[in-house]
Amino acid sequence: MNVKNFIVGGIVGGITDFLMGWLLYGMLLKDYFPKPEGAGEENLVFIFLGCMSFGFMLSFIFNQGEGISKCVPGVKLAAGIALFMSLCNNFFYNMYNATINWSMLATDVVVSIVIASVVGAVIAVVNGKMK
Repeated sequence: MNVKNFIVGGIVGGITDFLMGWLLYGMLLKDYFPKPEGAGEENLVFIFLGCMSFGFMLSFIFNQGEGISKCVPGVKLAAGIALFMSLCNNFFYNMYNATINWSMLATDVVVSIVIASVVGAVIAVVNGKMK
């Protein structure tokens, strides 16, 4: 594994994830995804750390096995990972809900895939530029 690609890709991917999340969840879909009942103010530090963790996870996967350094393979792999991660997260999030808002669940899965696809493309391009 190329450690330099891993670190730079993880940082750039995490920042991309943060900005895409801010744009989609924070601005465009802010009213569609209400805060949970009793929730306080968002902790941006934890949001940023979560985004950085996702960026480093994708960077690790891209650098560990395949050495993904092209945009299309990066988009495909990231979209697949996001599909299963977002389904898992949404199923666990809704485990206590008596009624499920399937539309919101599906929208969250799609938005997660879009964000991850952009992050995957960015990390793959960074890997390609650093060869």
